[in-house]
Amino acid sequence: MTVAADPLVIVRPIALRGLLGAAILALAILLGVVIGETPLPLSTVAAAFANRIWDAGLAVDPIDAGIIWSYRLPRTLVAAGCGAGLALSGVVLQALVRNALADPYLLGVSAGAGAGAVAVTILGVGGGLIGISGGAFAGATLAFGVVAVLARAAGGGSAQLVLAGIAGSQLFNALTSFLIAKSANAEQARGIMFWLLGNLSGVRWPDVVLAAPVAVVGFLVCLWFARAMDAFSFGVSSAASLGVPVRRVQLMLIGAVTLMTATMVSLVGSIGFVGLVIPHAMRFVVGPRHARLVPASALAGAVFLILADIVSRMLIPGQVVPIGVVTALVGAPGFALILVRNRRRL
Repeated sequence: MTVAADPLVIVRPIALRGLLGAAILALAILLGVVIGETPLPLSTVAAAFANRIWDAGLAVDPIDAGIIWSYRLPRTLVAAGCGAGLALSGVVLQALVRNALADPYLLGVSAGAGAGAVAVTILGVGGGLIGISGGAFAGATLAFGVVAVLARAAGGGSAQLVLAGIAGSQLFNALTSFLIAKSANAEQARGIMFWLLGNLSGVRWPDVVLAAPVAVVGFLVCLWFARAMDAFSFGVSSAASLGVPVRRVQLMLIGAVTLMTATMVSLVGSIGFVGLVIPHAMRFVVGPRHARLVPASALAGAVFLILADIVSRMLIPGQVVPIGVVTALVGAPGFALILVRNRRRL
């Protein structure tokens, strides 16, 4: 006689992991608010939160309250959303193309999004009908299409896709540089080049309203198709034989990746290596099953980019280093390690 499994035995570990993940994310957000160019005592941050949420009436310096609510908290929340979105994009692309080096940065999606955002900003493409995020989405979609066509013409393998992505990335980066050199003044060029390296200094609450829903929607889409991504890990034909509607799932996942990448690039610029390194690190921790890999990568990406933003503010006193520089300092050695560990499969 078989004994039915107790639902609590299944639900309880999931709930505990969810609570642990929420606690880790909350702690990272708190660190992002407390640590900065001007360190703020935890008691001041707690009092500012109590005043804003419960109208507690505690004594808080207006300057400190402004730093917390108008600068550090939205900056930290956008960093979390961008880190989660980019890490999820890497998870999806690595599953779909079955290549350890696939991520939005290396496949040219980030470069295309940057080119689209710059075209809207400098040239006014769209006549004001589309915003920077819309231009970034169009550029990311175009870049992915160009890379896919080039990879198919070169033979259609995963190695060809990565090489096509590198070529597409260089093409759209060159297009961005050409637009800046031709149409931007010196002040615009300096600001755009700093933004393209990854810059969270200008984000405010409207950016949180855009980044957070996109990250949540992308997370839910990836989690919904977690089992399909498990099937794609064995190849497209294997996924089809298991009953996965290949074309529909591919379109949904690629659409989610394009939306997340374009939105995050339009807000903070092109940040590399998050989508490459974080999924591999989380596979080492939780294994290859996407039901666990998706939430683990989203959490790790969010925490990683929050910590990278803290480092970017503290690395050089009195100066903010582009966050893309910090992620590259961590990601480049990780990229080399991935190359060595997967040399037989690349």
